[in-house]
Amino acid sequence: MSTQTTDLRIGMVGYAFMGAAHSQAWRTVNRVFDLPLRARMTAVAGRDPGKVAAAAAQLGWQEHTTDWRSLIARDDIDLIDVCTPGDSHAEIAIAALAAGKHVLCEKPLANTIDEARAMATAAVRAEAGGVRSMCGFNYRRVPAVALMRQLIADGRVGEIRHVRAVYLQDWITDPQFPLVWRLQKDKAGSGALGDIGAHIIDLTQYVTGQRIAGVSALTETFVKQRPLTAGGSGDVTVDDAALFVARLDGGAVATYEATRFATGRKNGLRVEINGSLGSVVFDFERMNELEFYDAALPSDEQGFSRILVTEPDHPYIAAWWPPGHLIGYEHSFTHQARDLLEAIGTGVSPTPSFTDALQVQLVLDAVERSAALGSWAEVEPALTEVAA
Repeated sequence: MSTQTTDLRIGMVGYAFMGAAHSQAWRTVNRVFDLPLRARMTAVAGRDPGKVAAAAAQLGWQEHTTDWRSLIARDDIDLIDVCTPGDSHAEIAIAALAAGKHVLCEKPLANTIDEARAMATAAVRAEAGGVRSMCGFNYRRVPAVALMRQLIADGRVGEIRHVRAVYLQDWITDPQFPLVWRLQKDKAGSGALGDIGAHIIDLTQYVTGQRIAGVSALTETFVKQRPLTAGGSGDVTVDDAALFVARLDGGAVATYEATRFATGRKNGLRVEINGSLGSVVFDFERMNELEFYDAALPSDEQGFSRILVTEPDHPYIAAWWPPGHLIGYEHSFTHQARDLLEAIGTGVSPTPSFTDALQVQLVLDAVERSAALGSWAEVEPALTEVAA
């Protein structure tokens, strides 16, 4: 890789939903935060020549190409941002790390355990040479979630006893919705489980500081065939819904539900943590708030209180607006870019690492095994899975 300057020159692969969200972050981050590196949107890659050219113009990329390998080969690109479907994550990320490029890869890390292990191993080896990598679990960067983690780490809820997490969407409830790539296992890896379940798995492990040690699960596909855009129909090969109970390695018990068939729910992510001294609740539909119950208060003062997470001493908020002026979904990606640029610029390892993301992948795998066998499935620690 060429000598680092104050610019971090970025090549992004993929330009659809996540590509647009990442592009907004790269455009914005240095206008808001004072950072040791400046993001430069050098080039974007995509398969369709016309569409990638249009995306480059709309999203703010200087150049475009249909060959992601050409981005990795360029001396004027320092970081590869992987925003493609999961079936290409491993190939792109491993090639980029081998070429000395930093990597940001969207979640889930890969489609299979073997791919995720290979990516985590490649990341560990690359880190020895100063090459950084991070997986894009953007909900970690919501200020209320970061505050939730801080309250738990400070002991405000005491010993964690219950974890309760749901992620509810409804965008495929219509049986006539077409067979898009997210409904095909060879491209997406899994359905609601990996697409949205991965978020609540990572989020709960992140805020509690505990990992999921075992699961008992069931999955369901409600609509088993869907229309093809070219005519006819094809098989849906992923889950529509995944539900599981779990035990965390700190002794807490947990329940998880991820579905794309919750009619009326558009992006309903909710996490509740119950402890010996209190409880804390995050609901993404009210993303600037936390609910907090402090059992240490006198009984006549107890009850869930609302914390409006817009004060300058709350995580990330000082860079934005005066208290009470709310932020939105896109800011989580800007905060993600901020943390990655800060880590690379100061020579530290960003989080979540590929090993952290492998831990999520191991839970996804255990859920699928448990659902298939109808039995409890253990989840091994990711650190034992990665070869340095």
